[in-house]
Amino acid sequence: MSQGLTGRIADFIGNICFDDIPPEAIDIVRIGFTDCVAVMAAGASEPVAKIVGSVVPLQGGNGEARICLSADRAAAPDAALISGTAAHALDYDDVAMDAHPSSVLVTTLLTEGEALGASGRELVTAYVAGYEVWADLAYRDQSPHHAKGWHPTAIFGVIAAAAAAAVLHRLSPTQIRCALGIAASHAGGLTANFGTMTKPFHVGRAAQSGILATRLAKAGMTAADDVFEHPLGYLKAISPQGEVDTDAASSHLGQEWRLLRFGLNVKKYPMCYAVHRTLDGFLDLMAAHPTEPDEIDTVTVTLGETQAAILRNHRPQTGLEAKFSEEFAMAAAAIAGRAGLAELSDEFVQRDDIQRFMTKVSIATTDATDADAPAFAPADRIAITLANGDVLDPGEIRYARGHAKLPLTTDDMWRKFSDCVRGSANDEVTRALFGQLQGVDALSGIADLPTLGRA
Repeated sequence: MSQGLTGRIADFIGNICFDDIPPEAIDIVRIGFTDCVAVMAAGASEPVAKIVGSVVPLQGGNGEARICLSADRAAAPDAALISGTAAHALDYDDVAMDAHPSSVLVTTLLTEGEALGASGRELVTAYVAGYEVWADLAYRDQSPHHAKGWHPTAIFGVIAAAAAAAVLHRLSPTQIRCALGIAASHAGGLTANFGTMTKPFHVGRAAQSGILATRLAKAGMTAADDVFEHPLGYLKAISPQGEVDTDAASSHLGQEWRLLRFGLNVKKYPMCYAVHRTLDGFLDLMAAHPTEPDEIDTVTVTLGETQAAILRNHRPQTGLEAKFSEEFAMAAAAIAGRAGLAELSDEFVQRDDIQRFMTKVSIATTDATDADAPAFAPADRIAITLANGDVLDPGEIRYARGHAKLPLTTDDMWRKFSDCVRGSANDEVTRALFGQLQGVDALSGIADLPTLGRA
């Protein structure tokens, strides 16, 4: 076995086999592919995806890969840039490890997998490799990267994308170390850009850069073979406090499947995951105690400190800004009884009643953190004080609906999928695509999946 953490990770990537992956982990990968394709299809028409697409050279029918499974094609890295941006454009993609793994990994694999003619089993194996490497690196530092200003999806996603692409390319351990080193120098993405078009662009860039790193390494480009453990390397550079474990011996790779431990948390709402528990709590209270917005005096929300910092927009004026606003989430729930795609529009956000209700919401914080998700408190809480003095309080809210420990049903997944894809395919194609993604490991290749267009 190679010495050092970088070598340890490269060995894992080079040796992973489909037959080693637990069936339960494969089930989770199916969820990741299904949910990501849904939100990618919905996000493909968003302005940011169109802007990115306008500056990327399309190649007609000669391109290596489809863009968002549409008829438009481009070189795989460029297709990944647009597809990844689209997958995160609505902030509706799944969450794990304080980040968005599937929007990076699935778009990497859809595009590079199509270019290489990879089988479903190879796609699943590559996804698992990327996820496990992501988890190994992310949990070597217990300080939340958001608090330092890093977007974890961007800084870890590029490494995971390179790991996944390296599996598809069947790189040697030496080539894999180079791919990881190249990818590490592309890590970047700032929390300050949350609530703007640049945030979803982080995902597209991670997927694109991971593919490019792998291709460059395969072509002979070199990089540091100790990029993760070096005192001036990746982990030390991104660490919020400089307290990071770089010991190869502490790696979980090949010993524990983190995919089984952390799973995937599927979003019910197209908003930052930091608001999902309190959204559930508010809507549950309204279902149990129907209340008019004017009857609500104040809403007090208790969140983790990092969650509160991420939710930076206290008086949003656009749909993008509102995705990162606890005040808006509560206002939408109170006035519309939901917080879906229709509510995340500039017009809805700017409504007088929404703007007025947001002033009723206050945020308290706790410094307690969840060991599995350090950017989050172990639980959130919401207290609604009515004009008559009554207080509605459901107690601590540990898991949002859709969390790996409170998963959506297959019917719930289908409803989200069909809602997202209906603008790109008719009912028959949508149902067929859903079934294929639910059995992604059985695909002979990405070419099996239908081309999406206007329904």
